[in-house]
Amino acid sequence: MCYHGNVTASSKQLEDLGGSFTCVIKLLSKCQTLLIECSPKDSYKKQADAIQSASLKLILWLNMYFKDLNMTLENLNHYADVNNIQIYSTNFFKEFALCQILHDNQCNSSQGSKLLESICVNTSYSMPGYEVCSLKIEGPDSGVWTCSGSLTCISYSVSLVTKDERMKVLLEGQEEFEFEVGVGALISHIEAIVMQMSVGQSACFNTNIPAPELLLASASDSARTLSLLSSEACYLEYFIILSRVTEPLEDRMEKALFSPPLSKQRVEYAVQHIRESHATSLVDFGCGSGSLLDSLLNYQTSLETIIGVDISQKSLSRAAKVLHSKLGMNLDADVPYRGIKSVVLYDGSITTFDSRLSGFDIGTCLEVIEHMEEDQACLFGDVVLNSFCPRILIVSTPNYEYNVILQGSNPPTQEEELDEKTQLVSCKFRNNDHKFEWTREQFNRWATDLASRHNYSVEFSGVGGSADQEPGFASQIAVFRRRATPDTDAFLKNTDTEHHYKVIWEWNSNMAAAS
Repeated sequence: MCYHGNVTASSKQLEDLGGSFTCVIKLLSKCQTLLIECSPKDSYKKQADAIQSASLKLILWLNMYFKDLNMTLENLNHYADVNNIQIYSTNFFKEFALCQILHDNQCNSSQGSKLLESICVNTSYSMPGYEVCSLKIEGPDSGVWTCSGSLTCISYSVSLVTKDERMKVLLEGQEEFEFEVGVGALISHIEAIVMQMSVGQSACFNTNIPAPELLLASASDSARTLSLLSSEACYLEYFIILSRVTEPLEDRMEKALFSPPLSKQRVEYAVQHIRESHATSLVDFGCGSGSLLDSLLNYQTSLETIIGVDISQKSLSRAAKVLHSKLGMNLDADVPYRGIKSVVLYDGSITTFDSRLSGFDIGTCLEVIEHMEEDQACLFGDVVLNSFCPRILIVSTPNYEYNVILQGSNPPTQEEELDEKTQLVSCKFRNNDHKFEWTREQFNRWATDLASRHNYSVEFSGVGGSADQEPGFASQIAVFRRRATPDTDAFLKNTDTEHHYKVIWEWNSNMAAAS
């Protein structure tokens, strides 16, 4: 979570050498004190090569130093001179003094070994996992949540606290820390907690102590922190406020180009088909935070049973909050969803069969399969049509060919052939969480083969863009319809009981009426 110290690199173009580059790298402390400066005389035609070469020299020298902390200053300076490195000795040894102390204690002193052993025992040292406890999230739900790819801003503080709470030392804190969710910029358990919060909420929780070396590296007063760790049983206390969330780049691009936004168009497409199908039961595979299920409650439909299934408990908990709030309204009132009898949210993988979801009238899977590996997406197709057997299945996924529009590239003309090896090669996936994105040909081939194997028909459509103009729809959609046969009906009636999903939240009209 923390970011301490930094490395700055600057490159200078030498015109008299035919446009070649050199690079200077400076290693600074967290207080911006200059510790080391690496300035090789080598020049390169490419700027990246100059930076990489200088960086490698500095890393190799640091690696040599940390392997032998008892190396004499004479030898250190000798190896530094060879690599064009200048050491600012006073600053450098002051910054890394704790490394020398820990090294000497651990290797040369039985007292030091006992000290490190005491640290491990007193802090319940366990890596790589953290034990989170006493989690409290406070503040009203604003309805603005983080999701994969969103740009999120928090303020936080991390303190070292003794078990008896007599002493508390602030290790680190920032008023504004901005990061992108899902790229590993934050310690995983902290990111998981942030994703349970909405904007304006605060969270306070405790964790066990990570490796002492990591903790000491983040401390502003290393000596005091080391003393506290060696003499007291301690834990870490985190306090976080979620101050701002910006939508993922994918959503921002879609909103800029489409009105209404593409995500809303997908939901409206599904709602229209659900209403026209006169379905009484629906399962949303990969329901996420429940955007489709929530939207369905705004319309008059024939639905009586609604199921949502997802592997993300964070998303399911958000969906439960939204649905509980809306369904908790008085059913005697004139509400569109008055005919709904039950709603259930399950925690489970959509590639695993659960007989409780078998034979539903309609299934939906909107912008989900691209978050899976391709082989898992193919497995889902087989499982849903062969085992769940909905009467209708709606699947949407991004059209990779449309990325040239979303990412500001020049779209091909109708005379140009759009192929993966030329125009598409420079396009990125719309979300860093996407494992793949299919072209129209790939999607059509997947859906057509799937339908033919499992006795379904399939028709193709989409939202955003047009089927008659390149590069087609922004989101491509396949609608599968089961061809009913006596064998299929018999199979649905005699399906063995297989319960692999866990109920996360459940609502039914009888319980609501009784309460």
